[in-house]
Amino acid sequence: MHYLDYNEKIDHGTPDFPIAFYHVDEHHSRYNMPFHWHKEMELIQILSGSLRLYLDDEEINAGAGDVILIGEGIIHGGVPEHCVYECAVFDLNPTLMHTDACKRYIRLISRHQIRLYNYFQAGESRNSRLLQAACRLFDAVRYPHAGSELRTLGALFEFFGCIFEEEYYVPTTEEPSSAPKKMDQLKPVLEYIDTNYASPVTLADLSRIAGMTPKYFCRYFRTAVHRTPMDYLNYYRVERACYILSTTELPVTEIAYQCGFNDSSYFVKTFKKYMGVTPKHYALGRI
Repeated sequence: MHYLDYNEKIDHGTPDFPIAFYHVDEHHSRYNMPFHWHKEMELIQILSGSLRLYLDDEEINAGAGDVILIGEGIIHGGVPEHCVYECAVFDLNPTLMHTDACKRYIRLISRHQIRLYNYFQAGESRNSRLLQAACRLFDAVRYPHAGSELRTLGALFEFFGCIFEEEYYVPTTEEPSSAPKKMDQLKPVLEYIDTNYASPVTLADLSRIAGMTPKYFCRYFRTAVHRTPMDYLNYYRVERACYILSTTELPVTEIAYQCGFNDSSYFVKTFKKYMGVTPKHYALGRI
């Protein structure tokens, strides 16, 4: 299930029901969530373990039972720890804008007139109704069946109803923070890595795309992504290699070249650095 990508160019769900469900555990090829963004909103429910999630320049440490709401266009990535989590990705406008009585609420979100809270902890009693609505949403969308679309939409309406009833939002200020603008400068960088990871990529290339000096770019990238640019490039290449290893039977040397490594021994060393095992052991563990 190759859905975690930098700038997701796929449609989630179907045109008449734009909601998609994903289950992620340690056996998933995208278990370590690379930084990415998409036009849709995303709801994450932690089933077990913990997930350290980065949303633009914010860090969230979520545990079992917690729910995270990710807005459209937010760069996000995560580091799981023995974690199993589920995601529901949906386009809010076509999903909930059909009912006239609800349009004014959805417009507040889509026009960025309010900023929704993004983290709801299971241990807080105030969150109980919202968390129950999230559970009903995942129960409905997890296994499609007759009537599940109705149950899913009902749970979504209930979820956002709780958002407004409990005022889980703040009005946006007239002068937006500079942080989102700076994060936007990283989006073409991440997209360039996504497109060119198999080719030679230099720090000069990336800093030029971001419109920053190499020194400033390195400092900002590390602050936002928590890795240096070149470290993250190798991390992303290894993530791609994991996907190829789990979906093909290509030899390790060929996979190394496809993922931008000119030296297979360096590829094995780098792969083990990030994954804790060699590519061959990783492939055997997938069988």
